[in-house]
Amino acid sequence: MDSDRVEGKAKEIEGEAQQKWGDATNQESDQVAGATKEAEGEAQQKWGEAKDKASDVWEDVKDKAEDVVDDVEDRLDGRDDEPAGQPEAR
Repeated sequence: MDSDRVEGKAKEIEGEAQQKWGDATNQESDQVAGATKEAEGEAQQKWGEAKDKASDVWEDVKDKAEDVVDDVEDRLDGRDDEPAGQPEAR
């Protein structure tokens, strides 16, 4: 899990608390600052989620590329006479 997800959640909670404090004390500056911090936290979480997703996709692409390279090497070495994805003839 990306650290931005954790830090973003912490910032969101801090913003919610500040906003509630502003509501309780009738301090508009705390209300606005809290709402801003909460939104920043939500955005940071989304950024962390996007980085995690990109990392997952990258790992999948690398794994598939390695499989293709292995298949090509096997074919070049004559170790695999069957086409990829084709069942063996019986």
